[in-house]
Amino acid sequence: MEKAYDAVADAYGFKCTGCEDNCCLTRFYHHTLLEYLYLYRGFTRMANDVRVRLQRAAARVNREMADADRREQPVRIMCPVNIDGRCTLYRYRPMICRLHGIPNEMRRPGGLSVRGPGCGDFDRQCGDRPYITFDRTPFYAEMARGEQALREAVGFREKIRLTVAQMIAAFPLK
Repeated sequence: MEKAYDAVADAYGFKCTGCEDNCCLTRFYHHTLLEYLYLYRGFTRMANDVRVRLQRAAARVNREMADADRREQPVRIMCPVNIDGRCTLYRYRPMICRLHGIPNEMRRPGGLSVRGPGCGDFDRQCGDRPYITFDRTPFYAEMARGEQALREAVGFREKIRLTVAQMIAAFPLK
């Protein structure tokens, strides 16, 4: 996944260096037990004081999101695992965090291909360049196969719809 992303980003000449449009400010919902457990794996490998700091930040983010939702206002809040502009769980980050930024497409059942745009920083750097194919379909399909196998193996049936902040706040401290 990262090799394919990097190849297309390099072909465009796109460099993600952090920006005001930072994707870490976007509320992404994650829907897989695989990603939840993988993020948890990274979380458990951190020093206890860092885990406590992340959980406090996650609780704050969750409160701010809930307040904005009650006021029916959009909100852009920094992901709690982003400390000083760097993802502290970068190696364990969810798939959307790995694939965000460059224009992409996804093939739906029946063959219909849907394109998604690049981020604002991509548009500033490379928006005038012709589209280079970046098909996310194989990555989503592989994730779906892994998710199905995991859920069957552990008997997990519930739906998941959580932000990284909600996941971090729910992780048990050891």
